[in-house]
Amino acid sequence: MYNRFKSKNRIYIIYSILSRARRRAGIQLKLRRFAALVLLARFAKASKALNRQSSYRHLLRAHLLPLPRHLTPWTQIQRSNSNQAYLANMGLDVASFNYILHSGFEQQWNTRTIFRRDVEEHGHPRLRCRSLSADGALGLLLYWITSTSTETALAELFAIVPSVVCRYIHFAIHLLVHILRRLPESQVTWPTPAEMANFAHLINRRHPAIDGAFGFIDGLSLPAQTSSDPRIQEATYNGWHHSRRINNILVFAPTGCVITCKLNAPGSWHDARVAQHIYPKLMHQTPQGYFLIGDSAFKSDELADRIHTPIKAGEELPEDRNERIAAIRYSNRLTQARQPVEWGMRAMQGVFSRLRVPLDINDPVGRQRLLEACVRLHNLRVQRVGINQIRSVYVAEQSPADALRGQAHRILCPNPRPHNRIGQFFIAQED
Repeated sequence: MYNRFKSKNRIYIIYSILSRARRRAGIQLKLRRFAALVLLARFAKASKALNRQSSYRHLLRAHLLPLPRHLTPWTQIQRSNSNQAYLANMGLDVASFNYILHSGFEQQWNTRTIFRRDVEEHGHPRLRCRSLSADGALGLLLYWITSTSTETALAELFAIVPSVVCRYIHFAIHLLVHILRRLPESQVTWPTPAEMANFAHLINRRHPAIDGAFGFIDGLSLPAQTSSDPRIQEATYNGWHHSRRINNILVFAPTGCVITCKLNAPGSWHDARVAQHIYPKLMHQTPQGYFLIGDSAFKSDELADRIHTPIKAGEELPEDRNERIAAIRYSNRLTQARQPVEWGMRAMQGVFSRLRVPLDINDPVGRQRLLEACVRLHNLRVQRVGINQIRSVYVAEQSPADALRGQAHRILCPNPRPHNRIGQFFIAQED
């Protein structure tokens, strides 16, 4: 007998099964769609990362040599122990490098904590975690000062990533300046009257017409970066160079050393203004009769007997003919005698090539530290290495054999047309 209740119950069960199957299929479809979206998102993220990495321009640890302390170009130069290699790459010979290293740099490197925001300044250094030892850090700093290399190039030489290069340089230059301030060879001191007399004798021996000059003064203008601050832009803009500059004043002795200086002045300042702190030394710490040789930028009636300068273009000459001839002749001798200051500036920029890279306009303290390190390293290099054109011209004494050889060369191979590079700057004398 047909039971309609059983039939309805069977239909309901079938409907329930089909409904659950449809719901399950819908859920699975949604899960598949969600999984597909997640997979596509991951693919998009990976593709974006690959595209971004293809445009990266910095080095990673995996791109460099594995052992910074053992197998790098720097360690190869260090193991060579060659003065030629050290001078070509760091501007110092092996003895001078070790002198700085053992005069306190190594001790400071091993006992002080590298500057970082997330590290306690007075904490204990973890030397085993540092990529470079003290000699490697000093080598890195000298490489940086004496070259125009970027952090990437230095990273390849020392096998450390560029961020570590910047951090080590920033820390090592603090230590270097601190050490150089204590070394006697790197001091920048005003000469005593006895030293002035000796310097004047050295200059007079080469330029008999000049008696009493004990040094040479001039300005050194260095390129600087552009600032977003209009006040800094205006202060550092130099109309003569048509660029942003940092002005400095250096005074060289005939021994090649810097005896006083003024560093890190705005590029818009005139050399005479930058040198204002040197004038009291000339007025109160210099005996009568001694003076510096400078260019027309330092011409002043108040300091006429303290800084001798050549005749400036358009300057009024004495009416008396004999006085006029004597003034022109002395001016030409000054022009010739002031060339050593150009040699000194070339020595500064030639050895310390970092000065040719535009200086950081937003870091005046860092600029001052770099400039001071270069000046003090220059003095140490002059006294310990001895490679300096001013020193070789005014101080170096020839042995009898060298003097005889030079005299024989002048007799056997005379130069009928001597090349005078300075004569083009002389003032023509009256007939």
